[in-house]
Amino acid sequence: MGDPNGIGPEIVLKALINEEVYHYAKPFVVGNADILKGISAKIGLHPGVRISYEPENAEYKPGVVNVLHKKTEGVERLRIGEIQKEAGLAAYNYIKFACDLAMAGKALAVATAPINKESLRAAEINYIGHTEILADLTNTDDPLTMFEVRNLRVFFLSRHVPLAKAIQLCKKERILDYIKRCQRALRQLGVYDGVMAVAGLNPHCGEHGLFGVEEVNEIEPAVRQAQTEGCAVVGPIGADSVFAQALSGRYNSVLSLYHDQGHIATKTLDFERTVSITIGMPILRTSVDHGTALDIAGKGIASPVSMIESIRLAAKYAPSYARVGH
Repeated sequence: MGDPNGIGPEIVLKALINEEVYHYAKPFVVGNADILKGISAKIGLHPGVRISYEPENAEYKPGVVNVLHKKTEGVERLRIGEIQKEAGLAAYNYIKFACDLAMAGKALAVATAPINKESLRAAEINYIGHTEILADLTNTDDPLTMFEVRNLRVFFLSRHVPLAKAIQLCKKERILDYIKRCQRALRQLGVYDGVMAVAGLNPHCGEHGLFGVEEVNEIEPAVRQAQTEGCAVVGPIGADSVFAQALSGRYNSVLSLYHDQGHIATKTLDFERTVSITIGMPILRTSVDHGTALDIAGKGIASPVSMIESIRLAAKYAPSYARVGH
């Protein structure tokens, strides 16, 4: 359920009382039942919050929110809308327990609500975010991040690094490795048809070195090498057009070369329905792609659309992911 001081508990409650969710999933919450009940009363929702210690014993129907209850240290000190070490520790423990359930085969996927990096830091939990936590918990080296919104899929060559470093990471060997890993990831999700495109880095892909040499020296050689190894990939394609072309169906996915390049494209298209999918771990994880929104937490106005979409995509891809394997 994410950081208990943010909008996570609220959007989880709103998602799990939505009848649509039960058409494709059997959802249960890893979190604290007392916190959920408190938020429910505060914002005027009245679902039946029930403690279920095993997923198989839960009652899956709209209006019933099943919670695998985890004791939260310092719950009486939590203050909605604030950064607190207690909130960071609670969020980390919920993630760990959910990961354990999925690793044990008791859940086919994990859909995560937002956590707060500052609260994690206050709790002396030294991770940047969910992806890094789950990578450690599953002993996975550098899992892939893919955004999906409508029929647009976007992978990322780098995530939370300064832009100057992201440019330095645009090397042939890394790009080639990511192309091959992204192709495997698509197969894990059951996507076998179509061609991946690699986005350009510089304006108009550098115009053959007139304003930038990364395409000539690194990106084009990586794409050519990948093609000789049997990868269905083209590029580089100018970043000002490649995402629109992928949305129209020309490409099955795009490899974005840095964080904001792909984030801007997907979130501008549909902010609420952009979902982050972590691939390459033994478990499948989807997530809302927004923050804890501490400024509106506890006010009853947070939209559950991204949470609902995260659950939908988890259910959509889980069977193929389980079948193909890590």
